[in-house]
This record gives sequence, C-alpha cells and structure tokens, in this order.
Amino acid sequence: MARSDGCIAGLGVALRVFELVDDGVATGALVADGDVVAGGTRLATVTGSARSILAAERLALNLLGQLSGVATATRALVDRIEGTNARIVDTRKTTPLLRSLQKMAVVAGGGSNHRMGLYDQVLIKDNHIEAVGSAAEAVRRARAHVGDDMEVEVEIERLDDLEGVIAAGADIVMLDNMHPDQMRAAVAQIAGRAVVEASGGITLETVRDVAESGVDVISVGWLTHSAPSLDVALDFEG
Repeated sequence: MARSDGCIAGLGVALRVFELVDDGVATGALVADGDVVAGGTRLATVTGSARSILAAERLALNLLGQLSGVATATRALVDRIEGTNARIVDTRKTTPLLRSLQKMAVVAGGGSNHRMGLYDQVLIKDNHIEAVGSAAEAVRRARAHVGDDMEVEVEIERLDDLEGVIAAGADIVMLDNMHPDQMRAAVAQIAGRAVVEASGGITLETVRDVAESGVDVISVGWLTHSAPSLDVALDFEG
C-alpha cells in the first residue's frame, strides 16, 4: 500500500521480486504505473508463504518506493508546466544498474527520456569544449565523426556562442544555468533552427518561468539522483 500521495512506478518490477523468490507466490496489481494515488491506497496483493513474502519484502519495497518517488517528482514538474510547449526530460545522472528502471519511472510520471547512454546521442559539455578550444569547434569535430544520422547537442553558457554552434551543425542547443530572460532571447535568436533545451538548477518553483521562455526541453538531473522515495509498505492480512 501507499502511505503517502504519489505517482506509482515500478509496481510490476516489485511484484516480480516476490515471484523470483518463490514461484508459488501469487501477485496481483490493483493500480497501474502512472496512476496517481492517495495515501492509504492498496496497490497490489501478494499471497503465499509468509517466509517467502518476508524474504522478498525489502527489495520489492525499495524498488517500488524509489521508482515511485522518481515518477512523483516528474509528475509534479509536468503538472507545473501544463499548457506550455516544453517537455520534462531526465539525464544520465542515474543510480548504477538502475538506469532503465529510473527512466521508465520518468515516463510513468509523464516525462520523457533524454539519451540512454554515450551511444545514442552526442552531448558536448564544458569539459569537451575546454579540450578543443570552442563550442563551435567541438560541434564540428563531433559532426565530422558521427555523420548526419546522429543528433549532436551542445551546452553553451553564453549567447555569443549560439551562431557558431548552429552553423557547425548542432541539432540541440542546451542553455546551461541561464536566466529565463536569457533563454527567451536565445529562443528568439535560434528561431527554430535547433531544438532548445534548458538545464541547470531547475526546481519546482522555477520550472514554470523556464517553460514560458519558449524552450522545447527542460532536463532535470535530480529526478533520478535525488528524488525522495515514496513511502510504501507491505501489511499482512489474516
């Protein structure tokens, strides 16, 4: 059951833990991933050997609580920017071995996934830029290496870099830690020539202003690395 209000994610994963411990345990979900529930809501039933249920309990609850916490945090941000054209996305700041599950939880909360790894999109950040001298040069080298079929994204901290990275072939421009007024100016300057992403220091209090600047994507690392777990529990019934 849920002990607090939240958005559920990972219920099937949690129930699978009981089945792996003992294939004689029967499970039944009462809600679905993505459902927003109130505290006190029954989420699922687990029937079988008390020994087996208790052996699986903590891992199952840890997974369900953590993933539902990610979904709950995502849902709060998504609700806050309702009516804008922006999307909430995650990052690669995930718990080792849990990336696919945490990204699944972001989707359950109404968000979208950024790249899964280093293999499916180029993301040029400050260290890459420092290594080659300029953001535009980093984009040129990346584009020459991966060709035209893979997206290339570049992080910039100054509006002066905009024209250079777009001319070099950037598909996505990430505005790092910029004020919404700067973001608004960047959106106007880019004028649809690239996808515009905002990142850095995004909170529930600031996300609406960021979305209203006109950016297409808002990436939020704390969704997966710092979202508090949802309080969930398993209670026996006689």
